[in-house]
Amino acid sequence: MPALYYFRKMLHTEQLYNYFLHHPTISTDTRHLPEGCIFFALKGPSFNGNRFALQALEKGAAYAVVDEEAGDDPRLLRVEDALKSLQDLATYHRHRLDINILAITGSNGKTTTKELTAAVLKKEFETHYTQGNLNNHIGVPLTLLQLNDEHDFAVVEMGANHQREIAALCEIAQPDFGLITNIGKAHLEGFGGIEGVKKGKGELYAHLRNHGGLIFIQLDRPALRDLLHGYDNIISYGESAAVQYQGRVCESSHEFLEVEVLRPFHLRIRTQLTGDYNLDNVMAAVAVGSQFGVEAHDIKEAIEHYVPGNQRSQISRKGNLLIVEDTYNANPSSMKAALENFRRNFKGYKIIALGEMLELGQGAAEEHLLIARQAQAIENATLLLVGPLFEEAARELSCLHFPDSPACAAWLRTHLPEEGALLVKGSRGSKMEKVLDVFQEA
Repeated sequence: MPALYYFRKMLHTEQLYNYFLHHPTISTDTRHLPEGCIFFALKGPSFNGNRFALQALEKGAAYAVVDEEAGDDPRLLRVEDALKSLQDLATYHRHRLDINILAITGSNGKTTTKELTAAVLKKEFETHYTQGNLNNHIGVPLTLLQLNDEHDFAVVEMGANHQREIAALCEIAQPDFGLITNIGKAHLEGFGGIEGVKKGKGELYAHLRNHGGLIFIQLDRPALRDLLHGYDNIISYGESAAVQYQGRVCESSHEFLEVEVLRPFHLRIRTQLTGDYNLDNVMAAVAVGSQFGVEAHDIKEAIEHYVPGNQRSQISRKGNLLIVEDTYNANPSSMKAALENFRRNFKGYKIIALGEMLELGQGAAEEHLLIARQAQAIENATLLLVGPLFEEAARELSCLHFPDSPACAAWLRTHLPEEGALLVKGSRGSKMEKVLDVFQEA
């Protein structure tokens, strides 16, 4: 009888929120259960959190939210759908806080832009922002549920690999402001091509148009301008004289990006980022910060102190050898930009180790060949291609090819130059960071 009772009693969002107010920490993973948290038993293709609900309670969770019969413990809170309840709870919580939410999406650079923007906003506001890669249908609600009354601002990263995902995340987060970094060749398989990417990312602008939100836009990018559909509640940034926040890349004698803000104020920023492609990310942070009242000197300080992490364009040295690690993600657009930056800004002998780009669908072979050709054209460089998707390109171009990153690392162990530069880049699934694990042991 008790089990049947708990199975039938469904909690609504308002009732669940009362539990959350007393236990405002959420977990979806029994391996990481803060004492007194609420555990949400989520389900996926290869797991079912309902099976671990009682275990979560034993480990210290105050309650477990389940959508299947999981026992007769009164701390089991029954809902129709645990994931939907998590998302609804996050939206409910978001509307009970007096907080500004800026949503950021895009094919490349969204994490760097998020972190730069958050660093700038922190100079003036209590700011929370997406941690790590919690940018999907689970991560966004978890980010929102970490907010509290002390926060003034939230910077929420939104990722997607199919159409309608950004729209769904906007329904959850209800952002007041939004920014699309760019439109590029990422997740082509899921989006159905570049036009699908454009439509999918444009769902953020559509949400803001429908709700009178403010859009921050790199106005020099035609693909982004097209998504405005005449909407004029915008703040623009870029390189041309047509934008409100204008900046440019400064010529420098070192590997780090320097940016000069030309208007509406003058500022020179020496970043700890590599790559001219980061200009847009820096200018986005400048525009957002300035628009919300952060002083120019504070913007400069915040950006200059930001150090990239998570294997994104990180620069290190081993003696006279410069190492550029960009192994968190890769797609044709980011690969092209990274290679061009490596060609222009790194001198001497070079080694280029490229791992596969995933989720490209039927055009994968052609995209890998195009990138391999671009890399091979870089003077005074040795090209290393890693993974099955690069095999055909390596054969056509007579490049060194390795089945996986450990094999590439084994070659590098005996071929490391004493000076020069090494670029290692690939999609997360290609595990190119293992190349550097071995390299660092050498």
